[in-house]
Amino acid sequence: MGLCPTPCKLLKKFDLNFFELEALIYLEWCGADNPMVLSLDLLIIFNRGDFMITFYFTATGNCLYVAKRINQGELISIPQALKKENQTYKSESIGFVFPCYGFGVPKIVQEFISKNTFISDYFFTVMTYGNIASGGLGHMEKICKQSNITFNYTAEILMVDNYLPVFKIEDQLAKEASKKIEENLEMIVQDISQKSNKKVEKCGTHKVATAVIKSAESTFLKSYIDKKFYVNESCNKCGTCAKVCPRKNISVTAEKVTYLHNCEVCMACINLCPKNAIHLKNQRSESRFKNQNVTLKELIDANNQL
Repeated sequence: MGLCPTPCKLLKKFDLNFFELEALIYLEWCGADNPMVLSLDLLIIFNRGDFMITFYFTATGNCLYVAKRINQGELISIPQALKKENQTYKSESIGFVFPCYGFGVPKIVQEFISKNTFISDYFFTVMTYGNIASGGLGHMEKICKQSNITFNYTAEILMVDNYLPVFKIEDQLAKEASKKIEENLEMIVQDISQKSNKKVEKCGTHKVATAVIKSAESTFLKSYIDKKFYVNESCNKCGTCAKVCPRKNISVTAEKVTYLHNCEVCMACINLCPKNAIHLKNQRSESRFKNQNVTLKELIDANNQL
């Protein structure tokens, strides 16, 4: 038993690419009597072009919903993937779905990309935003270029904004229909499934706005935002806030809930509290938001660091 032809001959004879050959060699290594037969289903998946890894970061569900709609292979939570560093991810298609934070990329997404290696023939990214996208996608392209990632496709999609210091949730929900989320998302899904080559281009003004906000982010947000959270008497210490926090920034004991000043400013804790017990000083709304197409369990599974 053994692969007699050289790798180059196999590539030519069976019209394989290197990802398909790698899978074939793996089956041979596992002891398959006829790897070309046993790997047929896998090769069909590859040749259809739908073998994909989609990485996502989500707080209240928008990005998880988008990632689920796009994904045709493996769906990976960025906070969970960050538990391992220096990994190499290979796939026919690799994508990143993330929310726009401060006109740019969340720090947790930046950290994940910088600590790992990605190899693919087709890279895509989709950014969700609730009001102004500004230069968010350009910021993502800049970050990824440092990790040798060049995008074939970029897109942004307007959805509901959960950022309570600025927006009223009830106003956001009232505008939801006008944002044509499903219509726009379907176009993005079709583009990616067809491996379209298309990128969003923004003018220099948007890039400057993003650069200004991101430069102040590290010194301002971590030291400021989570000091503004407070928990009222409705809290029953259920621990949901700690489970949905992607930064392990919340400690819950029988006596109290404590913020540890390593906040991603994702607003998951305040929006997903079952008792609406978490509040923000000067918040614009008492209402809370979770994307209706995802469950609380899915969000806990995506972000739980406990």
